[in-house]
Amino acid sequence: MATRTTAPDVRAAGAVVWRVRKRRVEVAVVHRARYDDWSLPKGKLEPGERAVTAAVREVAEETGSRVALSRRLPTVRYAVGGARKEVSYWLARHVSGSFEPNDEVDELVWLPPAEARSRVDYPGDRTVLADTLRLPLPDAVIVLLRHARAGKRSHWTGDDALRPLERVGRAQAQALSGFLTAFGAGRVVSAEPVRCVETVTPFATSAGLTVRIDPRLGDHGFDADPAAAEQALLALARPGRVTAVASQGTAIPGLLDRLDPRARRPETKKGQAWVLSFVDGTLLAADHHPDAGSIPRP
Repeated sequence: MATRTTAPDVRAAGAVVWRVRKRRVEVAVVHRARYDDWSLPKGKLEPGERAVTAAVREVAEETGSRVALSRRLPTVRYAVGGARKEVSYWLARHVSGSFEPNDEVDELVWLPPAEARSRVDYPGDRTVLADTLRLPLPDAVIVLLRHARAGKRSHWTGDDALRPLERVGRAQAQALSGFLTAFGAGRVVSAEPVRCVETVTPFATSAGLTVRIDPRLGDHGFDADPAAAEQALLALARPGRVTAVASQGTAIPGLLDRLDPRARRPETKKGQAWVLSFVDGTLLAADHHPDAGSIPRP
């Protein structure tokens, strides 16, 4: 019989914020005067807030850093005053900003990850930092999205490539814009169908980017030449780049299978995403985000 998972009473999110200084990797560890402890930056989700958004916001509030998330790190669960708390973590590349003491954090230090593990006070933080050391830091990220909802194909009488997003799909596209912002996407590529392009247009518009069309990354392109589709995707995994790619329900599992044929993965539903972390063009991690296009509740 399947085990039921009890929802946490408190949800929080945080990150291992990293940078490179003098060819040395350093991560941020913060001191909270209220608790007199050293920990990773984190904080509670606001009502209706997504975990990735909370992680970016809390890091900015506690450290002053603007960051770009990448690989998912272990989730930490523990009890606080009888309440069940769950903290989701990601790797987060420091992009800009500097620390100033604030109401929550009075000191920040940048340390090599192994030294940071010795500095933090909590076993959960040490587990997260151990996982940070488990793999190389990614040098490229691709956020692979399945297009948002576009109604039923049987209800559309025109060319299927021209089928647009429906009302819910447009709301999902707006939600995906915030998701892509958390990962710092700086380039947007889409398969040819209109519904794919419309899925990433809100983000591209807000970020001042142009949507580039690549037919190889859609269902027809993948079916015609899977190897060419894979090479088109891998060509985007260049060091220093974060790319959003809008694709379809056949191409996405096909591409993932070609990148790592041993993995068993859940179905990618409309409006969901995979965050692919690479180093030197090799896939390090593929994290499924079923809530990427979740529409915030009022």
